[in-house]
Amino acid sequence: MARKPGPLFVFALASIALIGPLCIHIFLPVLPALKAELSVSDAVAQATFSIALLGMSVATLVYGALSDRLGRRPVLLSGLLLFILGSALSMIAPNIEVLLAARLLQAVGAGCGVTLVRGIARDAFGPDGLVKVLASLTMFYTLGPMIAPVAGGLLVDHFGWRSVFAFALLGGLLITLGAWLVVYETKPRQVGLVQPGILASFGSLFRHLRFCSFVLQTGFSTGAFMVTATTASYLMKDVLHRPATDFGLWFLAFPFGFFAGNFVSSRVGGRVAIETMVLCGSVLSFASVLAAALMLNGGLVNPYSIFLPGFFLTFSQGISMPFAQAGAMAVDPRLAGTAAGVGVCLQNLLGAVSTQTYGLIADGTVLPIALTAGACGLMTLSFGSIPFITLRRKN
Repeated sequence: MARKPGPLFVFALASIALIGPLCIHIFLPVLPALKAELSVSDAVAQATFSIALLGMSVATLVYGALSDRLGRRPVLLSGLLLFILGSALSMIAPNIEVLLAARLLQAVGAGCGVTLVRGIARDAFGPDGLVKVLASLTMFYTLGPMIAPVAGGLLVDHFGWRSVFAFALLGGLLITLGAWLVVYETKPRQVGLVQPGILASFGSLFRHLRFCSFVLQTGFSTGAFMVTATTASYLMKDVLHRPATDFGLWFLAFPFGFFAGNFVSSRVGGRVAIETMVLCGSVLSFASVLAAALMLNGGLVNPYSIFLPGFFLTFSQGISMPFAQAGAMAVDPRLAGTAAGVGVCLQNLLGAVSTQTYGLIADGTVLPIALTAGACGLMTLSFGSIPFITLRRKN
């Protein structure tokens, strides 16, 4: 008889999802201080952020596929231990080269978080309850982006940028302890069912236009957010000359938007078609980055022109993301873990490519911000429209 997940189990899953913000969002206030202290260029400073996204993107593929074969729990605990080691090495890194390597290790470990939480949630709650569970878990997950940049800004201003990694190390230790004590193996035994190989699993999923559309929609939506978030740090520090703590407080607009969007998703549940919710989120995402581009390029550079469109951008993600994730994992239930891994991989990969593209074309003006975020918004709308259009044609 299958074990019934209780509130403590759900809380443990939610806390595991915080590993991502401890690797990504808490690092955002570090960028200006890192650039100044180590005397590195915009591109090199940006690389300490984008290398983490790249590392997570590759790792999620491995975690998802391995968890479909070896089980969720052992793969999860292994990833959490790698995160702890990477955080410790980042804290004591003597130079930029070691820091880049340590950030990569930290990110590889962090890749286990959201990927395996999605797979475990689908195992424990089934496909019918997945959208509501994902929306509820994501609402808790937004506490990470809320707390992490504020904590990061305070730590940078008062104790230096290395203290950010000490905070991540402590958080990782507590989360790992909770996972070890509470999270049990959820992957059902598949007696007599032939599991395709890893490459065959990827090929099977990518043959579906529906799957590709869902994961690319979430990927480019994440790219738009990452460009907006990282450039907001530079605009607040270098253009508006605000301290890192101010950035952390204004940054709350992003997770509040995400929280609000996920609240809507959790209430809508299965009453509105997945394709409709994904399209609505995609339209709002494009409108948000377009509004920000027009204001910034029109010379209106202030916290409101940066973070108000950002609120609606993350609100759009909260509306569409749980539905797109559930839709992608429903394409082939045998490969739910692999599908979750691919989805997270593309989120991180496209986020990394987008932010690094901005770093390479940055010229001290706001035009590269508008171009990079705008391109991501347009691709979000394009891929988010495909499932809706194909459904209408079938009907």
